Amino acid sequence: MQLFWHRRDLRTADNRGLAAAAESGEVVPVFCFDDVVLDHASPPRVAFMLDALADLRARYRDLSSDLLVRRGDPSAVLSDLAEEYSADRVVWNHDYSGLARERDEAVRAALGDADVGHEQYHDAVFHEPGAIRTNAGDPYSVYTYFWKKWRDREKPDPVPEPSAGDFADVSGEELPTLADLGFAEPDAALPDAGTEAARERLEDFCEDAVFRYEEARDYPAEAATSRLSQDLKFGTIGVRELYERTEDAMAEADNDEERASVEEYQGQLAWREFYAQVLYFNPGVVSQNYKEYEQPIEWREDDAELAAWKRGETGYPIVDAGMRQLREEAYMHNRVRMIVASFLTKDLLQDWREGYDHFREHLVDHDTANDNGGWQWAASTGTDAQPYFRIFNPTTQGERYDPDAEYITEYVPELRDVPAEKIHAWPELDADERAALAPDYPDPIVDHGERREQAISMFERARGDD
Repeated sequence: MQLFWHRRDLRTADNRGLAAAAESGEVVPVFCFDDVVLDHASPPRVAFMLDALADLRARYRDLSSDLLVRRGDPSAVLSDLAEEYSADRVVWNHDYSGLARERDEAVRAALGDADVGHEQYHDAVFHEPGAIRTNAGDPYSVYTYFWKKWRDREKPDPVPEPSAGDFADVSGEELPTLADLGFAEPDAALPDAGTEAARERLEDFCEDAVFRYEEARDYPAEAATSRLSQDLKFGTIGVRELYERTEDAMAEADNDEERASVEEYQGQLAWREFYAQVLYFNPGVVSQNYKEYEQPIEWREDDAELAAWKRGETGYPIVDAGMRQLREEAYMHNRVRMIVASFLTKDLLQDWREGYDHFREHLVDHDTANDNGGWQWAASTGTDAQPYFRIFNPTTQGERYDPDAEYITEYVPELRDVPAEKIHAWPELDADERAALAPDYPDPIVDHGERREQAISMFERARGDD
């Protein structure tokens, strides 16, 4: 008998650790609510996770078993369950954050003390951290070179789902509620959770949008992205299954442009693994700049400006649309994530950690490696980051990527009766015209041109150029 410990792999199909456990004998599936991990959680993510766990439990019941759910320190929980079920081994899949690695080391020690074996598998990525290195043997800090090697390496096929006979006949208790776990109901409308919901999203994407992904992915009104980020975060679908479906789409593509679009999407999977590697080898980046400057960056502290950014009331329409989408959907389009991050760090001159913490609180798909990588990229403090002197102009970004203001007006209703050209020109309009066009929408809280110069000077001082 053995235990399989689910974490960020809430599925039975294409699950490397689960499949390996099933090959060795009868399996008892387990999930443990760890209060240390819950301290870093938020209502949207816990709500989605509970729905995903309900779907996983239903699948196990279809397989004549059940999901055992416990709460507490995994070191004690897994040791106790191993004794209760006379399990001689515990199997799980790797996670790569510093917190997860510390937890896993404690679990391994406790199981060793209890004379219980353990085994771990790389499941969430194709190529585990350290598998792709520079010719000198170092981890990559530039994505382009990492991508070339990632792209050219053979990808394993999806792992088959174990059969009903592979699982122990156990009965689990009901799942806790959000309130039981100490969380309020999220205000945002969340996507459906579970493997079938993820597969439906994948199928919809691969039937159409994947073939125009390269040209349309940056336009938030185009609905040209997969919306699978939360599914990859919680592992409700396996990365091998996802990749295999994109390879099928590649074979179905009608021309080179469509094939290039599919490959562009596959590159997003490589980005996940690149940032996972950065986090693995540099766990301190969660709270520290990856890139060292000669002097500390002189971030501003302005509570009123930060609060306006969080509310989506900066007077920069594309920024406000993104922040309101975050509040309403626990999600934000990727291009807009870059825009709002640039605005916080380069227009409001505020520390990227303020934005990272806000995203962690509100995003259903928050992933430590990806979000940290994205925020430090925007702040010019990360690996392969945006140069400090290349600063997004939020007006230009809105004009370029939402020319008809469709995305903006979906989330900023105060501007729905305002012509698109006026929306994009909002920061340049005089106060009287703004008041006449949309009296309930705020004036710009900063002047982009002035703040741009201040941002460049701030980074030049940090570099020691002044």
